[in-house]
Amino acid sequence: PISSSTSRVKSPESMREKLIRDGLEPTLQNALAHEHDAAGVRLICPMVDDVYRTAELIRAIPDVTILREKDFIAYPKPNGYRSLHLIVSVPVPLKDGTELVKCEIQLRTTAMDSWAALEHQLRYKRDAPSNDAIDRELEVCAELLHETDLKMQRIAAQIAIFPKET
Repeated sequence: PISSSTSRVKSPESMREKLIRDGLEPTLQNALAHEHDAAGVRLICPMVDDVYRTAELIRAIPDVTILREKDFIAYPKPNGYRSLHLIVSVPVPLKDGTELVKCEIQLRTTAMDSWAALEHQLRYKRDAPSNDAIDRELEVCAELLHETDLKMQRIAAQIAIFPKET
């Protein structure tokens, strides 16, 4: 149920800035203890049901522990952002043994990912100040894309009812 994926490891400078922003001393110990997104994976799924099915598959992986889950699909952020976030702990084999590492997994539909990428480009890359009118427009766009996701899900369900033509 995954159409594409991306991953990244946060740069030391980015982690340092985040720790300082969070009011923590920028140390390796604080990064390991308090931050959960040093490593990140984004999984893009065609349909909303695929997002939840993929999350179930991740939950079933024996060595993966779900530490926290945030369902921004059912409960979107005020700006309209939707995604399912799983904070997981995974064993990583190292030279001196195995270390448990926290990782953030974001699961989204193609429409959710499109909105998030555009919103990020418009807002964060330009360091744009908050503006109520723009915030409302972004939220409307997110809601329209969510309605489209739900319509596509219904269409997929209808198509599955009919036998395939040969």
